[in-house]
Amino acid sequence: MVSQKILSKLRKCVEDYDMLREGDTVAVGLSGGKDSMTTLAALRKLSEFYPEKFTVKAISIGLTRDMSAYDAMEDFCRTLGVEYIRVPTDIREIVFDRRNEKNPCSLCANMRRGALNRAARAAGCNKVALGHHADDAAETFLLSLLFEGRISCFEPATYLSRSGVTVIRPMLYATESEMRAEAKRLPAPVVKSPCPADGSTQRQAAKELLRSLGSRYGSVREKICGAIMRLPLAGWEKRPRSERIRNREREEKGEKDE
Repeated sequence: MVSQKILSKLRKCVEDYDMLREGDTVAVGLSGGKDSMTTLAALRKLSEFYPEKFTVKAISIGLTRDMSAYDAMEDFCRTLGVEYIRVPTDIREIVFDRRNEKNPCSLCANMRRGALNRAARAAGCNKVALGHHADDAAETFLLSLLFEGRISCFEPATYLSRSGVTVIRPMLYATESEMRAEAKRLPAPVVKSPCPADGSTQRQAAKELLRSLGSRYGSVREKICGAIMRLPLAGWEKRPRSERIRNREREEKGEKDE
């Protein structure tokens, strides 16, 4: 069901950044877009043969109380054999109606992330997987540089002490075009974004800038992602498998000593 190309990129990213461990329960944030649907299908397939056994669940955070548009995703999860959880919210009303935010993306994203992390913990998940890919990383780098004057990007794996979950981004080695092609091939029931600001955000501006630069200079996305990894930015340090194994053994020994 999932192509070998996507599975290979997923597994390499997982292993480079030590994302999965024996006994993990991973909640995939299922927005209904191509990226989250592909991430869910790929992680579910990986769980069938990965040496460190883990379980996959799917959680959708609705912007409103009406989540009927997500019915097709429930059917998709059923075909994958994945538990599906829907969480209706009042996020759209709060952000766009009550507060009438001029720049709603930050608040909306924070509220959705908080709701997703809480739902994951309530479902017994210790990890949350997001569908960010290489293009997302390059766009985030540009956003930080142009709008905040910072050289930064989200991390491949981040432990959130307040919520007690680790957020992982296992599709960072795949491109947006690869994710789109995979979603069509599955086929995944992609749901149109319900966001009123969809298509007119700062991220969309960064996406268009990246596309324009790529058409003029070529391979801009690859160069930005390569720079992030080579520097590397905080959290992007790769660790050899032998080092990861030694660290795990130390952690297990420490837990036993306590």
